Amino acid sequence: MNMRTAPETLKAAPESLAPATPAWNATDLTRGGVQARIVLDDKTYTLRITRAGKLILTK
Repeated sequence: MNMRTAPETLKAAPESLAPATPAWNATDLTRGGVQARIVLDDKTYTLRITRAGKLILTK
């Protein structure tokens, strides 16, 4: 595999210049339960917290 470094203009911006990525606590989204609905445009998705503490997002 040929590994070349990216030109200076394509490197990631330093943390201080990069926009912050929003973060939410899954238990806040589920209001302490195990399931929440998330709507994007006209589609509804279900976010579920499993007994093992993993997240599943389904359409």
